[in-house]
Amino acid sequence: MGKTCIVKIMERAAGRPVRVGERVWCRVDLASARDFGGANCVLQFEKEMGKEAKVWDPDKVAYTFDLQAPAHSEKVANNQKIIREFAKRQGIRHLFDVNHGVGQHVMLEAGLIKPGDVILGTDSHMNLLGGVGAFATGVGNSDVAASYINGTAWFRVPETMKIEVTGSFPRGVCMRDLLTKIVGDLGANGMDYLAVEFTGETIDNATLAERITLCSMVTEMSGKVPLIMPSGEVLDWLVERAGQEVVERVKTLSADPDAEYCRVLRYDVSALEPLASCPDAPDNVKPVREVAGVHIDQVHIGSCSNGRYEDMKAAYDVLMAGGGAVDPGTRVIVTPSTTEVQLECIKNGLAAAFLEARIVFTNPTCALCTAEHYGAMPSGDVGIATNNRNFIGKVGKGSHTYLSSPMTAMASAVRGRITDPRDILGREE
Repeated sequence: MGKTCIVKIMERAAGRPVRVGERVWCRVDLASARDFGGANCVLQFEKEMGKEAKVWDPDKVAYTFDLQAPAHSEKVANNQKIIREFAKRQGIRHLFDVNHGVGQHVMLEAGLIKPGDVILGTDSHMNLLGGVGAFATGVGNSDVAASYINGTAWFRVPETMKIEVTGSFPRGVCMRDLLTKIVGDLGANGMDYLAVEFTGETIDNATLAERITLCSMVTEMSGKVPLIMPSGEVLDWLVERAGQEVVERVKTLSADPDAEYCRVLRYDVSALEPLASCPDAPDNVKPVREVAGVHIDQVHIGSCSNGRYEDMKAAYDVLMAGGGAVDPGTRVIVTPSTTEVQLECIKNGLAAAFLEARIVFTNPTCALCTAEHYGAMPSGDVGIATNNRNFIGKVGKGSHTYLSSPMTAMASAVRGRITDPRDILGREE
């Protein structure tokens, strides 16, 4: 019987054959931490090992300031300072300060992520880096601090589910809608500690942004890691950033044709329609047409799920089709995932169009994934967002959030109520 991607990756990291269900020590290729939690990693490491102790390899440690960037309180500023000073003492070069953006995206753009890498991070959505074939996983502060000692971490080898996707998206429908469909079908525990390989012609033709989106909510189904091996233009992009080694890794780490899967699901996106996760759970999924007309107080487009340039462009196209203006009673916030994405929005006129529409176009951050950032909602308000979670109170106590694609979110911004983007873009004949 052949091997799945995750088995091959963990064998590479363990330096020996492994089997599903076995607990193994893996070599860590990158240990990352955010401004939120990063200071605790530093303090725990120094408490246990002493202030003179050195991390196992400063080139395999990274920090990303993305949750509260720039710092919005003295406490946050002091935590960021702890990380900056530790990085300087340790000779850690990969410190992405408040002017970079969402950590996973920034590290990807910087060429730090390769297929087959084992990556730790203090973010529960670190595993979206599986979109380029990396075994990235969110862990606790103590796990990251422990990895600083000798560069290893302990895992159970997961079973693998395979999801095959075929067809082309109709107008007004995109990868986020497929993701929402899968979350609704499988539920909050539908991938419990599973690896999942996304395959099929639709995935082979998907952009990097689409692959990131598809992988961004595996955590919401309790999955361990999604995996898509780079191909086509995505492979070319990654080789340019991370080096030629990527090509060989794709060849050696891709699943065998006769690999064994615990479950195989198939989706054809050709007949898919716009979908939304309704309050107050990601798996509370309904067609947008069934909730259309619900009044919306605030719209947020961004996050690690849908903050790439393609997401900004999809929202822009809906805005322009809707007359270039948003409902005057609706607050609209657009957040690019990285400075690179932000600059592309400026270069191509998207930023100006957003600002002219009285949209708040922010610096790149994690933004409204949490009430800990500017733009928190008051009790009783209803929002729609492209984030990955909509638990009650997540962006403000007593508020409620629908989750959707950037097209549905902007259509709702234009009308001031939940709107099917096809009502603005037009429907295919």
